[in-house]
Amino acid sequence: MKKDITNRKDIEQIVNSFYEKVKKDELLSPFFRKIKWNLHLPVMYRFFENMVFYTGGYTGNPMQRHQSMNRKNPITERDFKQWVKLFSKTVDENFTGEKANLIKQRVHSIATVMQIKMTT
Repeated sequence: MKKDITNRKDIEQIVNSFYEKVKKDELLSPFFRKIKWNLHLPVMYRFFENMVFYTGGYTGNPMQRHQSMNRKNPITERDFKQWVKLFSKTVDENFTGEKANLIKQRVHSIATVMQIKMTT
């Protein structure tokens, strides 16, 4: 039986599983070819941990980073939808509950805002 997201270890499991899917995804993998995973993953752990548990452990500007990436390799609506789909699938494969729903909702909201800001 699946449980809800309860701690940092659960966040790390989601992030690691999600990026394993991304690395194999034909649509999304090109955006991540030059990523230094040993640097990127800890940032993502802090980002998502803060998103769910309000730890204050993440300081950064994801919009700025993605806008910079978008100038080099435009991110389309289809890309955003695939990102949300893979992330939600990863959460659903492993967790259920209030925090699981919260993280999926927030990921969808972030993708929507980024998409709007990058295409207008």
